[in-house]
Amino acid sequence: MRTRLVLLSARLLDPGTGTFLPETALAVSDEGRISALGDDREIRALAGPATTVVDLKGAVVTPGLVDGHLHPVSGAELTHGLDLSYCADLDDVREALAHEVRNLGRGDWLFGWGLDPNVFGDHPVGVAPFDAVLDGIPAFLLLFDAHSALASRRALELAGVDGPRTFTQASAEVVCDTDGRPTGLLQEDAACELVERVAPRPTPEESRERLAAALRSMAAAGLTGGHAMDANGDSLRLYGELDTAGELPLRLRVAPWCQPGTDADGVRALVAQQGTGGALWRVAGVKLFMDGTIDNGTAWLERPDCHGESTHAFWPDPAAYTHIVGELHRAGVTTATHAIGDAAVRHVLDSVEKARAGGGNEVRHRVEHIETVPDDTLRRFADLGVLASMQPTHCCDFTRADHTDNWSRRLGEERASRAWRCRDLADSGATVVLGSDWPIAPFPPLGVMAGARHRRPSRDLGQAPHGPEQALTALEALRGMTTAPAYAAGEEHEAGRLGLGFRADLTVFAGNPLTTAATDLPDLPVLLTVLDGRITHRAAGV
Repeated sequence: MRTRLVLLSARLLDPGTGTFLPETALAVSDEGRISALGDDREIRALAGPATTVVDLKGAVVTPGLVDGHLHPVSGAELTHGLDLSYCADLDDVREALAHEVRNLGRGDWLFGWGLDPNVFGDHPVGVAPFDAVLDGIPAFLLLFDAHSALASRRALELAGVDGPRTFTQASAEVVCDTDGRPTGLLQEDAACELVERVAPRPTPEESRERLAAALRSMAAAGLTGGHAMDANGDSLRLYGELDTAGELPLRLRVAPWCQPGTDADGVRALVAQQGTGGALWRVAGVKLFMDGTIDNGTAWLERPDCHGESTHAFWPDPAAYTHIVGELHRAGVTTATHAIGDAAVRHVLDSVEKARAGGGNEVRHRVEHIETVPDDTLRRFADLGVLASMQPTHCCDFTRADHTDNWSRRLGEERASRAWRCRDLADSGATVVLGSDWPIAPFPPLGVMAGARHRRPSRDLGQAPHGPEQALTALEALRGMTTAPAYAAGEEHEAGRLGLGFRADLTVFAGNPLTTAATDLPDLPVLLTVLDGRITHRAAGV
């Protein structure tokens, strides 16, 4: 067996035990598996003429970090526009838009992303505050949750959107004023697509390069894999092209969407698609939505928010969702359901319980986001074997400890105090998978793990944490991006640990991520990233 890679003088940290292995070196076979563990002398002897040998000089090696929830293709496209995430108020947004407008050509569209609804304060979310600066400019500004957007007057005109519309998605809406005129706010994908379909699209070459660049940045941040929660547009083609060309630096599991209105033929097509893919990517699981978001009033809550909103499921008939989950369960297909509000989460758990009662395969279903849930929901995750997929940086960067943010004000004190219950879910026995939901939040995995530990705004770590009692330990955070995503994928026998025969997907740090302070963790240097035994990122001097 030929040796592809040898790592020497390493500290091998296994998240399964939370301790360092006694060995100081490892070898990787040509099949991309850990083929030997031992001391430097033993492992160096396995190197051949074509073997890459790296002396790590005491650096810490962990299994490769995996983002449990991200959107690589749509993220690469959306983040190509104007970044509005740094804007703190309406004046900041107007200034950013005005600068961008000055650089536009005649007839060009302006695309923005990351707009925080908190910039509107007590004013309604709409395009009116930006009418003067966007006069005659077609603009599409995605709000940070990517479930809603603002379209300028000119963009609405080009799309022929001049009043309310009816959609199969229950929470989708062209928001209009009392006179029936659009305010510019578009809720959920179905409404946003009315404008997106008339906007210019990138060429296939541009899409491929944007995706490749984003994935290279992810590898440089220490990621070796990701659970991609969509297969929309050209996603699968782009993954296939990069994989064939040897340019895919992450191992990807892709979950295509199942939307309201999907019939029996559609479900059969989703089942048939499972397992297709290439060397480093494959279709695995199905993504569904049970609600929208709290910030834009489209979550599904057991009691309305302070505006009387968030009272409906994403599926007009929630029973249809339950039926499809049952069909996928019987086919052995995992589901990952976006469920943010308490009513949405409860319905997903009820649906999984019903599916399990009907027999069939032992399938590891997931709930994505889980932003607020009551006590009686917690234990059901472990009892039903449902994984809790969470994004703690959402809590850090989009809410405030004093509950003066839009998310908290909508929910009220009682429900806002149940924000992102990572600690309670872990203590109840649930497997907690961590991710970024990029492009909703930044993808660097050390920032995600840090947020799970400190729960403070990443731009101002001096602020108070939101729900510090819900923080995870350093080891739990590391497991959330190693052993937990491996378990979610049914790959715990070959991924997420350091052991013989396990995949050689590895992340190498300058120091120990378990003893580095949470507030310092995002700055811990990533020295080496290895995928399938091949180096995808190597820091200078390593």
